[in-house]
Parts: sequence; C-alpha cells; structure tokens
Amino acid sequence: MSPSPSSPELAHVAVLCVECQNGVLGPGSALPQLAADSAGLVTNLRRLLDAARGYGARVVHATYEGSVGGGHPGTARLWRTLGPLTASWRPRSPETQVLPDLLGPTDLVLPRHHGLFPTIDSELLPVLRGLGVHTVVLAGVSLNLALPITAGHITQAGFELIVPRDVVGGTPVEYGIQVLDHTIAVLGRLTTADALISEWAVARA
Repeated sequence: MSPSPSSPELAHVAVLCVECQNGVLGPGSALPQLAADSAGLVTNLRRLLDAARGYGARVVHATYEGSVGGGHPGTARLWRTLGPLTASWRPRSPETQVLPDLLGPTDLVLPRHHGLFPTIDSELLPVLRGLGVHTVVLAGVSLNLALPITAGHITQAGFELIVPRDVVGGTPVEYGIQVLDHTIAVLGRLTTADALISEWAVARA
C-alpha cells in the first residue's frame, strides 16, 4: 500500500528543535544537570520528528555555534558560566552538531552565533514565514529561559504555538513543569508527543 499523501494542513506545520545538539543534550554537555534532567526528551522527540517528516511537516533545528569573533555575548549572569564553556565552539565542531538521532536528511538547520535565544535578531521566524509555516511545535531546551522567550516571540509574530510536554526540558524537572503550566500554557496549547502524532495521523487520513 502506498503512503497517504501529506495533509495540506501539515505542510504549514514546523517542529522547531531548540539546541538539541551534542554540546547541550549530549554526553559532553556544557550543562550536565540540564542534560540529565532532560534525558527522556530525546526518545520522545525522535518519535515525533519521524512522524512529522512522514506526515509532511517540516523539521527545523535552531542550534548555537558559538560567538563569532570573540564578541561579548551579553550581560546575562548565565554567560559567566556558558561563555568559557562554549568559547571553543565553532561551526562543524562536535558540540554544535544536532544529536544524530534527531537529524534527518530533509531537516533545516539554522545556527546562530550570538545571544541566548534563537528568535532575537535572527532569520529564524522570517524563514519559517517564508516557508509557509503557520503553526510551530516547540521542542528542546530549556524551559528555564530560552523556551519561554522563544514561545513569546513565536506567538507575538502571529504563529500558532503547540508544545508537547514530553519533548521539552528544564532543570529541575519540577520547575519545568511549573513553567509549562503557568507560562507556556497561556501562550499556546500543551499536549504530548503521542497525542500530537495521533492528531497528525487523523489529519492525513
């Protein structure tokens, strides 16, 4: 039996994976506690991404490749920790590569070289709009900082936001749950990977 054609609705959906890369969620993470507390994320996200590709949705990876030219990365206190730990990161270095289990041949990788958030002063949202994306499924890390800010920018830019609880992570885990329930929930729709996959299956049928 040949596969069903992609749903026109799903052609306007993108799964946006934030910093799902070796240097953040891999064994040599610059943030080992975050990686440990997000350990279950990768398995759930891999299943979601496989379904997204099969159903005609786009998969986009927003990665961090290190500061260009050694410029000052910002005044946030977090940079006092992250700055030295990511000083050697460069394009094509192992730390900046998407986790192999999450990368597909049709995926789009949009790296950034500054800032804490993939949506500030970057091409990410204009590229999504140019691709005809209407709905963004947000995944990755972290619920401590990058994801809430990114979620706000996504909705302010006019995209619909969906966040599966089991494909995002934060530390400690209990705090991440609070952010989902009391911040992300007022910006978009919360669901799970399996529930969203089931919705897509129905849409494609």
